[in-house]
Amino acid sequence: MGHAGAAAAAVRYLRSAGAPGPVEALPRPELRCVGENERPPVDRAEFRRVLGSFATGVTVVTAPAAPGEDAPAGFACQSFSSLSLDPPLVAFMVGRTSTTWPRIARAGVFCVNVLGAGQGELCRGFAVSGADKFAGVPYDAAPASGSPRLTGALAWIDCAIHAVHTGGDHLIVVGRVDALGTGDTDGEPLLFHKGRFR
Repeated sequence: MGHAGAAAAAVRYLRSAGAPGPVEALPRPELRCVGENERPPVDRAEFRRVLGSFATGVTVVTAPAAPGEDAPAGFACQSFSSLSLDPPLVAFMVGRTSTTWPRIARAGVFCVNVLGAGQGELCRGFAVSGADKFAGVPYDAAPASGSPRLTGALAWIDCAIHAVHTGGDHLIVVGRVDALGTGDTDGEPLLFHKGRFR
């Protein structure tokens, strides 16, 4: 399935599962594969090195257990951004090979937990695949979606999936903000810069 097909399938699933609110599909983008006789315009290692100069905040995106699942879902995410004020929208990017994303898609909702400077180990726990990421992690339920709201996070943004777009080897997930707030602490954010937490 191509990139556009993956996004379209996600939108169809969300609509059939009765996701809260409207789920928008955009027109399919013009997709073009790199031909056998073409070289990618940028070396992958150089791309990573240069883009690593841009410091990003670090979040954990969580979702409640979907019907038929025993545990909530979550993954560490540094590709998060605010998107729109009216309506209030945010976005995060997730790799198309992610095993957590399908669980979030099935839930139809998610909560973005903005991590503080002292939560590097918590982030590492959510960055691994296949482990029980919530073992020993205190949280409560976000008010609108019921997604895990991690204790000690600097801020939380509670969302419903609004749209899914393709972006190369990632999907761009747009969330409609239904509730948000800050944590009890007023600390510094956890940053990721040049391959390390700062």
